[in-house]
Amino acid sequence: MTAVEVAVRAHAALGEGPTWDARAGRLVWVDILGSRIHTYDPASGRRTVLATEQHVGAAKPRAGGGLVVNLRDGVGLYGPDGDSFRWLHREPVPGRRANDAAVAPDGSLWCGTMRYDEAPGGGTLSRIAPDGTVRPILDDVSVSNGTGWSPDGRRVYYVDSPTRRVDVFDTGDDGLPVGRRPFVTVEDGFPDGLTVDAEGCVWVALWDGGAVRRYTPDGTLDRVLELPVRRPTACAFGGADLTDLYITTARTGLDAPHPMSGSLLVVPGAGKGLPQPEFAG
Repeated sequence: MTAVEVAVRAHAALGEGPTWDARAGRLVWVDILGSRIHTYDPASGRRTVLATEQHVGAAKPRAGGGLVVNLRDGVGLYGPDGDSFRWLHREPVPGRRANDAAVAPDGSLWCGTMRYDEAPGGGTLSRIAPDGTVRPILDDVSVSNGTGWSPDGRRVYYVDSPTRRVDVFDTGDDGLPVGRRPFVTVEDGFPDGLTVDAEGCVWVALWDGGAVRRYTPDGTLDRVLELPVRRPTACAFGGADLTDLYITTARTGLDAPHPMSGSLLVVPGAGKGLPQPEFAG
């Protein structure tokens, strides 16, 4: 069994989207179905919880302070104090909610959606510019999940969970993805959130697979972190030196969840992560 520690003991229904906020020295993560944004400072142990008015798929640091959030009805901005809020792009669709999101090297937000009933083709992946301009990337996904870039920004990795694949695109001259193709296929569990490390390897959390896997840039599986929980959802490197792997987990849909299910887990010294860009809006 991997040396897994509990960073934050919690009972999140659907923990997701861990992101290291280097400016604040804290980890930001969400409970989608609990409509909560959590922060955790590993140096001091300080934790905060911000309630949102809608289900929240992701929360990412902004360059000017505060957070950009992927909400049920669109993308919004919280100010540095966590109290002020405004919509950047609002597009409510009945039966649809936000899911995972990631900030691209150019400071834009790539945000995913899905239907509550997970109907095939009911979700999207879109690019939101800092001024709120929307550019559709994919309009026929089912459960839009992990997105990440190679260290040189020339490749984009993406997960539509029901496909059981991590796909890879090349980055075009305009920063948009081209040439989608399978990177790896997963048979035991469903690929969920992902992160790319400093060596260009892709770490993928496996929903219903109870593990996080690391794949080299050529798609070779070279490491498996076995976890005590059945539903890890996403992973990200954090800490001052970006060597600790934080893993969000879920309790939803489990008849007898493990005591750690819903908590934020950490594997100290798991590898070396990349600094994550802040949303430029």
